[in-house]
Amino acid sequence: MIDQRTAPYAALVLRVALGVMFIAHALLKYYVFTLPGTAQFFQSLGLPAAAAYLTFWAELIGGIAILAGLFSRWVSAALLPILLGAAWAHAGNGWLFTAPNGGWEYPVFLAAAALAQALLGDGRYALANIFVTRKLEGAYA
Repeated sequence: MIDQRTAPYAALVLRVALGVMFIAHALLKYYVFTLPGTAQFFQSLGLPAAAAYLTFWAELIGGIAILAGLFSRWVSAALLPILLGAAWAHAGNGWLFTAPNGGWEYPVFLAAAALAQALLGDGRYALANIFVTRKLEGAYA
């Protein structure tokens, strides 16, 4: 049974954590690995270099949107392929992300979190709530 009183706050906690994580990973690509370095890594996987730049911008803009509570449901769903791609990229490294070159459990967990956010919606204190003029009774927003 879902507690109607606390569910919007649960969505908020998940939304903040997921948004911060996406922003952090975008900034990691920018400041630590650099965008050219990230592009080179993507190419080593057989992916086009442009995918690295698209991934950076998707994570940064998507993370900001999720954190702010703007279309969190749709943005989380749209970012699922990036997380599944990260799981694919790390699949050969084993289960734990502490393995050399990182394992696949963390990207898969984040994919599950993004899916949960897509199912829950924005939750409390989301900017999208300002723009909603009429809410359905019992909706979590």
